[in-house]
Amino acid sequence: MTRATFHFPPDFKWGTATAAHQVEGNNTNNDWWAWEQGEGHIKGGQRSALACNWWERAEEDFDRAAELGQNAHRLSVEWSRIEPREGYFDDAALERYRTMLRGLRERGIEPMVTLHHFTNPMWLVEMGGWENPRAIPLFERYVARVVEALGEFCDLWCTVNEPNVVATLGYIVGIFPPGRQDSAAGMRVGRNLMRGHAAAYRRIHALQPQARVGFAHNMRIFDPARPRSLLDRWAAALQDRMFNESFLAAVTRGRWLWPLGFGLVWKLRHTLDWVGLNYYTRDVVAFDRRAPEALFSRRFHLPDAELLDGGYGEFYPAGMSRFLNRLSRLRLPIYITENGIPDADDDQRPRHIVTHLHQVWRAIQGCRLVMGYYHWTLVDNFEWAEGWNLRFGLIEVDPQTQKRTVRRSALLYRDICRANGITPEIIDEYTPELRPLLLPE
Repeated sequence: MTRATFHFPPDFKWGTATAAHQVEGNNTNNDWWAWEQGEGHIKGGQRSALACNWWERAEEDFDRAAELGQNAHRLSVEWSRIEPREGYFDDAALERYRTMLRGLRERGIEPMVTLHHFTNPMWLVEMGGWENPRAIPLFERYVARVVEALGEFCDLWCTVNEPNVVATLGYIVGIFPPGRQDSAAGMRVGRNLMRGHAAAYRRIHALQPQARVGFAHNMRIFDPARPRSLLDRWAAALQDRMFNESFLAAVTRGRWLWPLGFGLVWKLRHTLDWVGLNYYTRDVVAFDRRAPEALFSRRFHLPDAELLDGGYGEFYPAGMSRFLNRLSRLRLPIYITENGIPDADDDQRPRHIVTHLHQVWRAIQGCRLVMGYYHWTLVDNFEWAEGWNLRFGLIEVDPQTQKRTVRRSALLYRDICRANGITPEIIDEYTPELRPLLLPE
């Protein structure tokens, strides 16, 4: 019997994703750099410092990406480099980004540029950051300058990365800057980020009519602990509504959903050419009347769940196809803008890549319009509040010496990219334990 190959569309994008602050190094003029200097903010007191030194040597990792068969890369540009003072734009910084994007193109790698990936210039922070409505026109002005400078090499734009995470971790949970625990402030920030997205969307299209513009949305599975319990189902649905649904509703239906807000926001409608899915894990949710601050819920993992390094979450591939099926109702192209796991010893990542991509393949077979997959991430980097303690890279990085070591999972992903699919030979070589599941005799 001939065993099947899981083929992907001929124009499918195979890439990786990175963020400026996590890889460039010495981004000294933004809120994350300032946050790192505070005691107790970063695990182990670590700092981004030189990071992966991309500001000087990104092209060396671009060479590695090309050698590993990738034809796409999602990267972000750093607002605080481009506009270090309000109203002053640094042409040298923009030229460096032009050089990066040109370098990607020369290597046969299509760039997707993210315009806001968590960090803010300090001058914006000093005026209240995204709590201040002034951030919206200021962001629009910055976006216009970036598109004018970089549009020669890019027409695929991601306005904002994970606005729900910015609002939740920075203003409700308080483990990202500015370290607030104020739900009302978090919702104001969330609303202004979506208004900023819409303003950027329209400005980009005014400057570059052929542009494809979307945003990267972190989505997390919330399953009721007891599916027959009305209270557990209600608690899980409430978490889902707040984290997964409310931000999408604003830019597709023109509605604020509680708790993000109330009422209609017509100006935000139809401001997506595509939607980006950042998918990592799931939580099991039980109703807890003693936790009103957590929307009356308690989140945990099942006893038999396979967990990831550092307590990051659960290994749960089925969530990928569940979200792709759900997002397909928007009738928009979908990019998987992030997907990966922390795995320093690389013992779970090969299986993670194959099982999650198999879920993507299943969704495509169901006529879901999935355009590409960007693995998080190309190289180990500074992982925000976790510092260097979570290793997501296909390529290992020693931040002290800047030495790179290609992991076995990078070779697996290389072979998938080159084959434009998951072949029986790839499964046999890298993940033979999956043969009975994926290649039954």
